[in-house]
Amino acid sequence: MDQYDQSSDSTGAGNDDTANAESPGATGDARTVRAEPINPDAVLWSASAADRAGRPLLLILHGYGSHEGDLFSLAPHLPLHPVIAALRAPLAAGPGWAWFPIGAAGAKVNPGSPSADALEAATAGVLEWLDTLPEQPSSVGLLGFSQGGAMALQLLRQAPDRFDFAVQLSGFVGRSTHTGDERLAERRLPVFWGRGTADPVIPQDAIDRTQAWLPGHSTLTERIYEGLEHSISEAELGEIVTFLRAQYAAPAA
Repeated sequence: MDQYDQSSDSTGAGNDDTANAESPGATGDARTVRAEPINPDAVLWSASAADRAGRPLLLILHGYGSHEGDLFSLAPHLPLHPVIAALRAPLAAGPGWAWFPIGAAGAKVNPGSPSADALEAATAGVLEWLDTLPEQPSSVGLLGFSQGGAMALQLLRQAPDRFDFAVQLSGFVGRSTHTGDERLAERRLPVFWGRGTADPVIPQDAIDRTQAWLPGHSTLTERIYEGLEHSISEAELGEIVTFLRAQYAAPAA
């Protein structure tokens, strides 16, 4: 198997920043944004409720137009220590689901520049879902692809003390500043960022923004895969597993 292809995430959109650029104000301020709720009945779990107690949680966040079963197919390859929960995004999008809109129908949009409010509403829904868990996990990690990768970084920004690390695949960081950024700069959480050189979906400006932001707000492991499109290769999967094993390794005595 050469690639775990995520072609349903591809938007086919252009790169016009003006159609769907983020609002200029910083997120995390006094305004109220309605959370986009997570459907608890659509969550895929790697363990029964009885087997989740006291274990770390790894949240898996799929890409645009995809579904909770997509990245969950990676579960057999991932470390066994954490419980894996694959969430379904809240917004209907073509054959699947999306975390946030990519722009008005028929408009040329930049899929790497969602509105700040849409990003915050999506991450607020995930945080509310976490709050409803009958027993809180010992730790929470994040793994997201494309829009799900953007969600992983936004969750770190929105709740910088709630998460322990993030795996961000073929995604990007939101354009606006955030009140959680200062805390992330202090914590320097581990972040794995993987992307391909032939990705036709994520625009260069979103890559440049992410490349400028991540080193100052994380302990970054960056991997670039020659010729890889908007997908996950076997080589990348191997490095993801190595990164995750390091996060779940027992601390030195």
